[in-house]
Amino acid sequence: MNDTPSSGPSSDHIAGQVKFLVCVDGSAPSKVAVHYACRRAKTTNGRVALLHVTQPVDFRQWSGVEEMMREERRDEAETLLNEIAADVNAFAGVMPQLMLREGRIGDEILGAIDDDPSIDLLCVGSNPAEGRGKLVSFLAGHLAGRLTIPLVVIPGTLSDEKIINIT
Repeated sequence: MNDTPSSGPSSDHIAGQVKFLVCVDGSAPSKVAVHYACRRAKTTNGRVALLHVTQPVDFRQWSGVEEMMREERRDEAETLLNEIAADVNAFAGVMPQLMLREGRIGDEILGAIDDDPSIDLLCVGSNPAEGRGKLVSFLAGHLAGRLTIPLVVIPGTLSDEKIINIT
């Protein structure tokens, strides 16, 4: 399912303005990636889009249960995106575009990039203690040849102070 409701800035490209797409899941590393992208956007007059991908549910025998689970996941994802958007605004004074998609994460990331040609960089957080996480491994391995924009991996251990200093 390609469900791409969005709010915030238009997807039209603005010359000289970098748009960061950040994959978010509520984890500490994804929050650090959000802070990094927001600070970079603020210091470069750029924009931020937050993408959360939910996995499809598969209850073919019980379509009513499947629809209830889908709605529950969607509500949880919308709550998460709104909480992160509030954090973004408090941290960097930037209002992000929100994207919620359902499907296989790699396909949905590529779909979001294909659907919005104004996206310039893909940012994901990593947990250095785990080595290469699942998403980073997947993006670097399986999607590397299919990505049309740079992939920026942000260590989840960066402090807000460090982010401010490097951006």
